[in-house]
Amino acid sequence: MEWQELTQLTQGQPLVVERVRLPERGVVIEGEFELPQLAHLEAADQVFVTAFVRCHGSIKEMERIFGVSYPTIKNRLNRIAQSLEYVETDPAPPRTEVLERLQRGEIDVTDALRELRSRQ
Repeated sequence: MEWQELTQLTQGQPLVVERVRLPERGVVIEGEFELPQLAHLEAADQVFVTAFVRCHGSIKEMERIFGVSYPTIKNRLNRIAQSLEYVETDPAPPRTEVLERLQRGEIDVTDALRELRSRQ
């Protein structure tokens, strides 16, 4: 089954994958696996995001490909972005890690306090 068919079949309903097969390795893994956020988008939005990435984020190129205006592209990007959870790319270190670094003398009290406050 193609991903577009799966997306149409589920119609945005929650989906849990329970079996993954790696045919070239002869391995099957069973359990509960959540799909990534992008897989929860409608098929048309998945195509839109793919095109955006392939265009290196060029809205001008997206206007040309989809034949729509700048505001239309921006509105669609904003709508898609609002449906996705923010992914922390630089998470704050765990509290215990900050305290351990302080104890080893790698940071001073001021730096430790700043890092601990940034976690809030």
